[in-house]
Amino acid sequence: MKINCLIIGAGISGVSIAYHLAKKGMTGIHVIDKSYFTSGATGRCGAGVRQQWATEMNCMLAKHSIEFFETAKETLDYPGDLEFKQEGYLILATTQAEHDQFSKNVALQNRLGIPSKQLTKEEALQIVPHLNPDAFISATFCKTDGHLNPFKMTEAFMLAAKKLGVTFSFYEEALSIERNNNKIVRVVTNKDVYETSMVVNAAGGYAREVGDLAGVDIPVYSENHEILATEPVEKMQGPMVMSFSKNIYCQQVPHGAFLMGRSNPKATHDHDISSSWQFLDEMAKTVCHILPKVGELRVVRQWGGSYNMSPDRQPIISDTPELEGFYMACGFSGHGFMLAPMTGLLLSELMMKETPSMPMDALNIRRFANLEAMTQEKSVV
Repeated sequence: MKINCLIIGAGISGVSIAYHLAKKGMTGIHVIDKSYFTSGATGRCGAGVRQQWATEMNCMLAKHSIEFFETAKETLDYPGDLEFKQEGYLILATTQAEHDQFSKNVALQNRLGIPSKQLTKEEALQIVPHLNPDAFISATFCKTDGHLNPFKMTEAFMLAAKKLGVTFSFYEEALSIERNNNKIVRVVTNKDVYETSMVVNAAGGYAREVGDLAGVDIPVYSENHEILATEPVEKMQGPMVMSFSKNIYCQQVPHGAFLMGRSNPKATHDHDISSSWQFLDEMAKTVCHILPKVGELRVVRQWGGSYNMSPDRQPIISDTPELEGFYMACGFSGHGFMLAPMTGLLLSELMMKETPSMPMDALNIRRFANLEAMTQEKSVV
């Protein structure tokens, strides 16, 4: 089959890229996925969307993405409810060093037009009264952060892309990416052969493996991060409560359940997405300390999902110096869902040879040539 562009990965990043390319007039776009729709990180994420970051790039990606989410139902002509709620993120500082860093973060965010603010303990307790006052010393809050349903948001992108002529196939795995010198000529899958000169690697947890198929070394790795969901209860919490130092995020979603997750510093670099009793044990201790009333709820289920980690915890949205026509959107370090609108826009601009909506040097894979000069994103759980 001859096509203009093959996108590998039908999570929200790949589908957003397909939509934005088609919106710009590209035809012959086909998206494949080795499994079912939203089977990867998108369908396993914590569903939060925030703008409170420590690096300018992540702040701007998130700010513009949330602006897209605010009108996404109308923009994409989606018939359902995207379950977008903007009730904020409350991020707790538990040490003086963290409080001081948050002061710098808020100054950066405010300079970029993000309406975050630093709160005293008393002000934070007015927003979430069931916080343990002994668990933190101050907090930051941004009222326009919030929650969004990942399944419905990705479906909205997919349906809009289909209306523009994009085609999709599932349970189709790329087996080889054939090249002639430094140009792509075809992609062979378990179902078809695609004659194309343009490939997008949006394979999430398998981005490194797809890079290997093309002979492109992408410095990312995947590791398992776990989440649990409680029984649904009457609304008792508006914002997401997050602590980097305590390694937790916890939010009540629109149907009443609480979702909460944490990272595992001992996680191996592989594709394990199981869930463990150790995670449940550590999460129970943390949430009972920070949010005692939430700790009284019953757990309904728990699961794991891949974080595709980059060296600086910022995404790679880039072309490839050594292979013409090979593009990538990966290394989101657990935050691909919330950045997806800008991922699609920026990569489509790059692929269509347009002037990008914002500078992209800090997203280019070439930045890893000088690891010492990288700006590390520390606001990650």
